[in-house]
Amino acid sequence: MLIIPAIDLKNGKCVRLLRGDLHAETVYGNDPVAMGCRWVDAGAEYLHVVDLDGAVSGQPVNAETIAALCRALPIPIEIGGGIRSVERAAELLQLGADRVIFGTAALAEPETVRVVRVACREFPGRVAVGIDARDGKVAVRGWLETSAVTAVDLARQAEDLGACRIIYTDISRDGTQEGVNVAATRVIAAAVRLPVTASGGVGSLADIVAVGSCAVPNIDSVIVGRALYTGAVRLPEAIRAVRGTP
Repeated sequence: MLIIPAIDLKNGKCVRLLRGDLHAETVYGNDPVAMGCRWVDAGAEYLHVVDLDGAVSGQPVNAETIAALCRALPIPIEIGGGIRSVERAAELLQLGADRVIFGTAALAEPETVRVVRVACREFPGRVAVGIDARDGKVAVRGWLETSAVTAVDLARQAEDLGACRIIYTDISRDGTQEGVNVAATRVIAAAVRLPVTASGGVGSLADIVAVGSCAVPNIDSVIVGRALYTGAVRLPEAIRAVRGTP
């Protein structure tokens, strides 16, 4: 079980949102590179970075910061937020990203579905799909609306398109520290053969252990955000717990 710290970028700062609400942000630092180094020093082996401004605008707003993170950190980084084209995916990979994440919005229209298929073909093993859901249904329009599409159907579509991974977020839990929706994540993992990253709701070490103990082999990682920033979870302790080392 890999524990992946999250850095969300907004106006050049490290923030955390509550249930994805851009108006409910908490700023945790003005230097994303320093924050990334902090997590590396604490034992992180992988980093999850989201360009929140890019997610809203569909443009590469925080490209310089992302490039600086890729240059400075000795660990692989996955990037999400506002990726709508093969060209943008290529730019991020050229900057040094290990993989890119196409979000739910990227699969909402036939043309963007084609884009994801082409990106998966051009960058095999380096294109993930993020699925954001509420009550098993895919959330759209900045998480403000719930569509009729089920998360399971979208996961299967992502696998058919050639994605290398599903990142599943229960948005009703995201930023709340109320615990990961392990049951919903298990349903997604059972529907596909892809590796699945659990996301949303980690509030304690017990939540991380619960994900690692769910006995589903393809749920192999968990993203932790606010709980790391508040100190509710200490990364070295969490890593030791999932590895079974003292």
